Amino acid sequence: MGVIRRTGSFVLKVNPILCDGFGHCHELAPELVDIDEWGYPIIKKDPTPFGNVRALQSARYAVRGCPRQALSIERVGDQP
Repeated sequence: MGVIRRTGSFVLKVNPILCDGFGHCHELAPELVDIDEWGYPIIKKDPTPFGNVRALQSARYAVRGCPRQALSIERVGDQP
């Protein structure tokens, strides 16, 4: 069996035109998303390493759980 090495990092992106401020993303990925007083997401801008499996799984749940399909995961490259 081999070892899976997760290199690079990701950021969660929101399409503000599609977002209706339901707040599900904050419930599903609280370490990556804060919400403002109207329920709209404030996404963490710092890249998260793919090695952080818990955050990656939360981001995937948030993308799938968004009722307006306003979220996506974007790869930002390798970390130095």
